[in-house]
Amino acid sequence: MGWNKVAMVGAGMIPFGELFDKGWEVMLEEAYLNCISSVDKGFDPQDIKAGWVGTARPELHGQGAQGGNSLMGQIGLAGVPCTRVENGCPTGADAIRNAAFGVASGVYDVVLAAGYEKMRDAPTTGLLGIAVQGHPLLTLGETAMTMFAPKAIRYMHEYGLTKEQMAMVAVKNRKNGVLDPYAQFRFEITVEDVLKSLPVCDPLNLLDCCPQTDGAACVLLCRADIADKYTDKPVYIAGLGCGTDYYYQHEVDSFTSYAATVRSAKEAYTMAGIGPRDIDLAEIHDCFTITEIIDYEDLGFCDRGEGKNLIEKGETERTGRIPCNASGGLICKGHPLGATGVSQCVELYWHLREEAGERQVEIKNGYGLQHNVGGRAIGNSVVIILSRNKN
Repeated sequence: MGWNKVAMVGAGMIPFGELFDKGWEVMLEEAYLNCISSVDKGFDPQDIKAGWVGTARPELHGQGAQGGNSLMGQIGLAGVPCTRVENGCPTGADAIRNAAFGVASGVYDVVLAAGYEKMRDAPTTGLLGIAVQGHPLLTLGETAMTMFAPKAIRYMHEYGLTKEQMAMVAVKNRKNGVLDPYAQFRFEITVEDVLKSLPVCDPLNLLDCCPQTDGAACVLLCRADIADKYTDKPVYIAGLGCGTDYYYQHEVDSFTSYAATVRSAKEAYTMAGIGPRDIDLAEIHDCFTITEIIDYEDLGFCDRGEGKNLIEKGETERTGRIPCNASGGLICKGHPLGATGVSQCVELYWHLREEAGERQVEIKNGYGLQHNVGGRAIGNSVVIILSRNKN
């Protein structure tokens, strides 16, 4: 069952945070070294025949325009073909998606997919400068908060969502992050803490929001039929999906769903030959607390309007029916754009191999789901389904 043409045989990342003492080159190299050293049977870097690197906004942080050579040249593999991928918040996941297609095409046996972002070395205005790009009226003053806050308001109106229920998402993910040595924040918070935190864009408060973060992560992919050369516990890519939606907010059909997620999830489930109930755990996009609640519904974990009940009943806790963001999620672990999707797959890789330590969730069916959504008007999404099942 599933696509399973490509296997993940190595995975590594660095602790996320405000890494003022590390340049992007150091972050990337450390993640790469952690990745290749994780390969059970050893790994020769010369086996890497191509690379895909995800980085979304280096130009806005004073790092110049970076291409594929920012990966291969930095890790000592100059000459190996490499492509930079940029796709908003799903940038890192889309780097893996394209790398997987490179292997599945038969052109390459072994490839590297990486993601990184250095977001804290420049003022926030550098990143938020995208708000004045695009249409002079339709996107004037637009920021991430002004795109996601209206979703929360509309969801509250249609389904009776409360701020307390949104806050439960942040509380859950911070609790998970305490157990994650790679998370930016490693302390718990309460619902009251969230409600009393500074307002950002009504109804979102500061603790409803993910931080700006530095980080890097890498995975090694190879043909499924040669995976045993590197490990006896490969993790297979069972399904991949990429969906898009309209470019401007006023064009979208719904303010209580992300159509791009629905489309990418359908494609990934179909390719994997499974449904939402087969998923053991998920690392999903929680840039804001409202986002995770809507994700539950878009990914098929519950019916429309039931996302608020899922969090309130504890069904997405690490010990719940469908554990979501055991890593701490974007709200706790951090959201370095290009690294986020890759790091989510690293987390799933560890869980599916039952190597996640204290935060290990119970694996019953052998499937984990990765999800990102973002971009202008929240109009692009990537979903990757990983499996430890060979067939």
